[in-house]
Amino acid sequence: MPTATDELSLVFGALADPTRRDILSRLHDGPVTVGALAAPYAISRPAISQHLRVLEDAGLIARTVTAQWRECSIRETGLDEVSEWIAKHRAEWTERFDLLEERIAARRQEEK
Repeated sequence: MPTATDELSLVFGALADPTRRDILSRLHDGPVTVGALAAPYAISRPAISQHLRVLEDAGLIARTVTAQWRECSIRETGLDEVSEWIAKHRAEWTERFDLLEERIAARRQEEK
């Protein structure tokens, strides 16, 4: 099965991993060096780099280099498309559940 490369699939794929979600949570307060990001995890630096690459490819983080420091920060627009997708589907699901609720209520009235 070919790997999806559209933006939405990349973001959902990045968010599927608990380490990457934790990294994003840790970046909430501002930029963090790669070394500081890697410190709490019992995985290799190359593994951390791979996680960061996935997050960067998905547009969720930005990496910058200043002298010998490499920092990561959240891209504020990274979740925009996902938020729009969720909002659209939530509205559709809510509408369907409301319709189902109306039909169940009507059915109950008929049974009485």
